Amino acid sequence: MRNVVLPWLVVALLLAGCARDKSKDVSTRDGPSSRKITAADVDDAVPEVQPLARYGNHSPYTVLGKTYTVLPSARGYHERGIASWYGSKFHGRRTSSGEPYDMHLATAAHKSLPLPAFAEVTNLENGRKMVVKINDRGPFHDDRIIDLSYAAAVKLGIDKTGTAQVDVRAIDVETPGRQAIKAADGSFLQVGAFSQRSSADHLAGKMMAAQLKPVSIQKSRGLYKVWIGPYASDIEIEASIQRVVELGFDRPHKVSR
Repeated sequence: MRNVVLPWLVVALLLAGCARDKSKDVSTRDGPSSRKITAADVDDAVPEVQPLARYGNHSPYTVLGKTYTVLPSARGYHERGIASWYGSKFHGRRTSSGEPYDMHLATAAHKSLPLPAFAEVTNLENGRKMVVKINDRGPFHDDRIIDLSYAAAVKLGIDKTGTAQVDVRAIDVETPGRQAIKAADGSFLQVGAFSQRSSADHLAGKMMAAQLKPVSIQKSRGLYKVWIGPYASDIEIEASIQRVVELGFDRPHKVSR
């Protein structure tokens, strides 16, 4: 990239952020982190309501002669395709949303989802899945649908292969667990209880990512308790219990208000 940027290009760069073909930047080679990390070291992003980023949501926008349109909402987005990842060359640089890129966090770049957004990404080649925060634009290759952070790639087992077939499903965060403090009367399932609110938020995000909702957080006797429900029937309760167990969590127990 030239050291001198024309004034009109400054605006375009702010709007697009990393909205460029990363493969064309050959000044340095991209690669993994110098810090050794494993899948167990990478936490899922926690879905929560956040305001639209000041930058990166300009629509339509054009990159390399191709025009892209930003979706008005992430709700209902679901797509399968190829994922890639980006790492050390972009670490610390500003993303399209204005946030600094941290290759050790569970984030990703997407061409059309609003910034920020949250999505569950499943590696269809090994079954691994995780929740990422979409805060950047890219990848600008016709055959790719999402560009994962290095950490997300490690979590999904894509860091060595470079690319993989994935399923990307946006998460509806219009009613996040951290805002659903009160719940309606009825039967609920308690999936966890924590002394720290952040731990409860993290589990609530996991439940939402698995489409187990409504999710609520109840504070009682110094503990933050994560509930899902209410449920109208025992059949619904048993189905949700089975889903929680399938996700690898302890069997939740039934509670009532």
